[in-house]
Amino acid sequence: MKATRRTLIGAVALGVMGTSGMAVALADTSGARGGARGVHTTGGGEEEQLRKLYAAAVAEGGTLTVYAGGDKPGQADYLRDAFVKKFPKMKVNMVVDFSKNHDARIDDQISRKKVVVDVTHLQTLDDFPRWKREGALERYRPVGWDQVYDQVKDPDGYFTGALFYAFGNVTATRLGDEAPVEAEDFLRPEFKNKLVFTYPNDDDAVLYYFKQLTDRYGFAYLKKLMAQNPKFVRGTQDSADLVGTGDYVANFGSGGSFSGRSVTSLPRQSPWVAWPQTAAILKAAPHKAAAKLYMSWLLSKEAQRNDIGTWSARKDVAPPAGRKNIFDYARMNPLGLRDFMSDRTALDRYKARVGLYVGDVRGVNPADPDGVLGLAPISQDGRQG
Repeated sequence: MKATRRTLIGAVALGVMGTSGMAVALADTSGARGGARGVHTTGGGEEEQLRKLYAAAVAEGGTLTVYAGGDKPGQADYLRDAFVKKFPKMKVNMVVDFSKNHDARIDDQISRKKVVVDVTHLQTLDDFPRWKREGALERYRPVGWDQVYDQVKDPDGYFTGALFYAFGNVTATRLGDEAPVEAEDFLRPEFKNKLVFTYPNDDDAVLYYFKQLTDRYGFAYLKKLMAQNPKFVRGTQDSADLVGTGDYVANFGSGGSFSGRSVTSLPRQSPWVAWPQTAAILKAAPHKAAAKLYMSWLLSKEAQRNDIGTWSARKDVAPPAGRKNIFDYARMNPLGLRDFMSDRTALDRYKARVGLYVGDVRGVNPADPDGVLGLAPISQDGRQG
C-alpha cells in the first residue's frame, strides 16, 4: 500500500506514524534558540526566498533526485507531490528504500565520483556526522533554519532534522477496549499466534524499540514474547498492514496502517520510539539549486504546517492537538535513537543477540521487491544515473 497525502493527514490526527511513510512528528517548544553558523539563504521573507530559489532551480534545469528512507515504493510521493504542486516546473525523482541501503549507495557513489542523488533524508542518523567529517555534505542553511530545534541540527549547517517519525502500537479495531497498550499486555494468552512484528534485526529503529524493552524488562520479556509465536516480516508498513487481517490483531514498533482495520496508540508507561528523520544536500549533488529549493521548502513554515504530514521540526509550529511537547514524554527520548546508532559496535552486538531469539531475516526487500534499484537509481523503477 502506498502512503498518500490522505493517509499521512490521518496519521497526524492519530498521532502515530513511522518510516513506512507514517510518522509521528514531535515538536520541542522548549528548544534553545541560537545562531548556528551555516550558510544563509538570501534575505527577505520565506516566500520571497523560495521564489528566488525556484527561479535558480528552473534555470539549472528543474530536475531533482531525492533518496528517502522507507520500506515501500511511493511512500514519499506525498512530499514530491506537494513540492511539485507549489513549484510546477520542477521534476522530482523520489526514490524510497531502507535507509541502510541508501547510505551504502551514497557511499558507493561518492567513492566512484558518480553521485546522482541531490538530497537525502534518512533514518541512519549516525551517517550525517560521518559524511560531514568526510567532506561529503554541502554546507547550507535552508529557509527556516533558525527555527529548527537546535537539538536536531548540525551547528555548522551541514545537515538537519526535517521531520519526526515515531513508532507505537497498532491494534485491530475489533479489539476495542481489549487492545494491548503496554508492552506487557502483548504477553496476554489471548494474543498467542496473533501478533505480527517487523524483524528488529532488519531495521535499527525497530531494534531500538526492542532494546528499550529488554533494558527495562530484561531478555526474559523477549523470551515470553517469542512464546506467543509472533509472525515477523520485513518492513514496518507490511507488519502494520497485516494487523486486522486473518488472525493478526496487534503490533508494536511500527507506524500504523490506514486500512480501516486497525488503530494506533502510544503506550502510557512502556517505552516507545521517535526520532528526527535527518536531511542533507550532497556536496557533489548534480542539481545544487534544486536541492536548496527542496530543503528550503521542506523546512518552510508553510510546508511544516501543511505538507510534510508530520509534526514539525520547527519550534514555531505547534504540535498536533492533544499531543505533548516531545521532550515531555517520560518514556520516550527523541534523541535516543541517534545515540543508539552512533555506537555501531554495541548496536551490532545487540542485533546479533536479538537474532538468536527472532531468527534470521527472511523475505525480499519490500521497498525494492523486484530488485531494480541497483547502485545509482534516479527513479523508483530503477532507471540508473
